[in-house]
Amino acid sequence: MIYLDYQSTTPIAPEAFAAMEPWLTTHFANPHSSHKAGRAAAAAVESARADIAALLPPGGKIIFTSGATEAINLAIKGYISAASRAPNSRPAIAYSAAEHAAIIDSAAAMAPSAEVAILGVKGDGHVSGLSQSADIGPGTLVCIMQVNNEIGTIQRLSGADGLIAQVHERGGHFLCDAVQSFGRMPVPAEADMIAISAHKIHGPKGIGALWLRDGIPLLPQQHGGGQEQGLRSGTLSPALCAGFGAAARLAAAQMAADSAHVAALWDRASRLLPGWTVNGDCDARYKGNLNIRKSGLYAARLISECRDILFSAGSACASGSGRPSHVLSAIGLTDAEAKSSIRLGFGRYTTMAEIEQAAMAINAAADAQLSS
Repeated sequence: MIYLDYQSTTPIAPEAFAAMEPWLTTHFANPHSSHKAGRAAAAAVESARADIAALLPPGGKIIFTSGATEAINLAIKGYISAASRAPNSRPAIAYSAAEHAAIIDSAAAMAPSAEVAILGVKGDGHVSGLSQSADIGPGTLVCIMQVNNEIGTIQRLSGADGLIAQVHERGGHFLCDAVQSFGRMPVPAEADMIAISAHKIHGPKGIGALWLRDGIPLLPQQHGGGQEQGLRSGTLSPALCAGFGAAARLAAAQMAADSAHVAALWDRASRLLPGWTVNGDCDARYKGNLNIRKSGLYAARLISECRDILFSAGSACASGSGRPSHVLSAIGLTDAEAKSSIRLGFGRYTTMAEIEQAAMAINAAADAQLSS
């Protein structure tokens, strides 16, 4: 089997697995207990928090969650709930048409309490019209991915003319979905909230985090013991935290090498897949994501025929729906073009030989399908 679905999840790093193992066996205490074993578990949690914080901006705090989906829910719902408490307030949310379902559905859930606006995207996946949008004003929460999970386009978020500066100039706040960028490139230091996930950077599934800038109002969305700084209740898993921390530490050490490796894989794959059209920006792009299409092809059938090559037609969260990708539709593709698109995702543990073997198999299956 050749695994090329890194945007969906990544293989766990051996270092992350090793960091988790003691906390799954002999060191099993509750990190919120006051006895010696509990304090040791709490120390492991805080050590992991520090390792993750090293890849995030200063001036904020990390709230552990069950994953990025929960982090995004906490950010959007917690922010709007807090803003709604102001007298005569009508909070607002804006997001791009190419966002992950966690943002789209969380915003929809808050529609009774907030105005919701959808920003357009251009054919290369970049957000358009933000600077002219009348929907962004004081207090508006703007939610945009740094790296698109389906097409890999990197948004221009930072800098004097970046999207975050434009939002701040209007008095709004910015939530960055950094699930596909955290640990692979610097995250935007200007963001007000950042959602991240462990299993996208070779850590364990079941844990993520929300980074919250100091001073940004947020109300908890689940209640109980208030373990995570009063904003998220529930017993933390020292094992998951330790695995996340180890994965973050490893990502920091290998960021440059990982980036060079995926760029080399991208270049090789691009040469070995002639006749395919790239979806998204080829330059401002995370090169571990190759989303391509070929006219007349049916991607679902291709995936089935390439049984030993594990790749996708888009987001794992939307797979099986039968509907064209909303991201590909947002960048202007027809239903037929969207359904002829595949996403190849690769990373740290992908070899050049695997890319070459996969490209050969995909080309053969595509040619056979188109000639039948």
